[in-house]
Amino acid sequence: MARTDSTGSTWRYRWARRQNERRLRLFRSDEETWRRRDDELRRLRTLAEQCHGSAAAGHGLPLELNPDELVLRVVPAAQLVDVRHIAVLPAPELTVDPQGGRLRHRPPDGVRVTDAGMAVITNRRLVLLGGRGRRDWAYGRMTGLVHDPQAPVTLIQVLDRRRISGVLLPVDAAAEFRFVLTLAFADAIEQRAAVIAQLDELTAEHAANRPTRPGIATPGQARLSALIPGGRRTAVVAAGLAVTVPLVLANVGPSDPAGREVAVAATPAPAVSVTATKAARTSGGGKTSTARATGTPSAQPGSSGRNGPGAPDTSGSLAQPAAETSEPRCGAPANPFGYGFCGGDKIREPARELCDHFDCVPGFWEGRGYLVECGNGKVSLAGGSSRACGQHGGVRRVVLA
Repeated sequence: MARTDSTGSTWRYRWARRQNERRLRLFRSDEETWRRRDDELRRLRTLAEQCHGSAAAGHGLPLELNPDELVLRVVPAAQLVDVRHIAVLPAPELTVDPQGGRLRHRPPDGVRVTDAGMAVITNRRLVLLGGRGRRDWAYGRMTGLVHDPQAPVTLIQVLDRRRISGVLLPVDAAAEFRFVLTLAFADAIEQRAAVIAQLDELTAEHAANRPTRPGIATPGQARLSALIPGGRRTAVVAAGLAVTVPLVLANVGPSDPAGREVAVAATPAPAVSVTATKAARTSGGGKTSTARATGTPSAQPGSSGRNGPGAPDTSGSLAQPAAETSEPRCGAPANPFGYGFCGGDKIREPARELCDHFDCVPGFWEGRGYLVECGNGKVSLAGGSSRACGQHGGVRRVVLA
């Protein structure tokens, strides 16, 4: 037998079940993404502490190492690239970016492949052992270094060469290569501790943004809009049409077939607390009758209550009520708080029932900023922070009141 609530309906239970399944599915997806990044940060933190290289790793390579030189990483299938134009690269930085975008395996425009071989990272230099010879980039002579954000290309500028050159790596090896190269350069300038501190800061910031388990939806939270295909948005569109269509029809409708028009300026204004005293002698003696006009004139003796010939028809309302218009929300969901995306101030203390009308991110009430909409349609209370909507497509726009 189907379960029903106090009103005898079953759709509320179906709505609650669907909502709980959707919330749990989104939570698990966010948590899986969070765990992958957390594991990567911890792996890089361990690598930054333990990756110091060894001379034994260079055995068998056609490369003569200096007495104090250690090999940190060997990457096969690397290619030597040269840049056709002359430019100035930014100075090398110790920036760690374990969350880089997806790379495509082709060099950018203006970069051509000139040789192929293996790349060797030591604590003193980067070396490419190719079929046509060897190319060295000593850390002490580097003036510029940049990692292409869209291709697995690292370009380097040194003092003893005019042209810019670098290496093109396999896509799956580019991130590890860039991190180890950053460690090697940090060792050369005695700044490995700065890289470790940066990883610790990223790990702590990531731990603070761990997704929280969503609340459980109950049948009592179901709204009637859930019965409409499309939900709230369909209801908002229908409400807008219900207001707009009558106004349009009223403006384009036919005029009065009798051709009677009354100018607004010609309609008499209602009287305001005027006392009219009329002395009239009655057949019984000198008594006086008093009539008070309070917006509607008293009927004169002998009047039939109908408009005289040629008089305008004023039996109807003198002023039509203004058409009821909905407050503009500029695409925001229907809500009783007047929240929208245009015309207003930032919201730092939203109503407690906000999440009944908006789709809130997990841990919404832990935010300490102002209300914003994320790229995936959810709302967050972390506006003004660099971490706002970090796992929901970034900040799309500000919610205003």
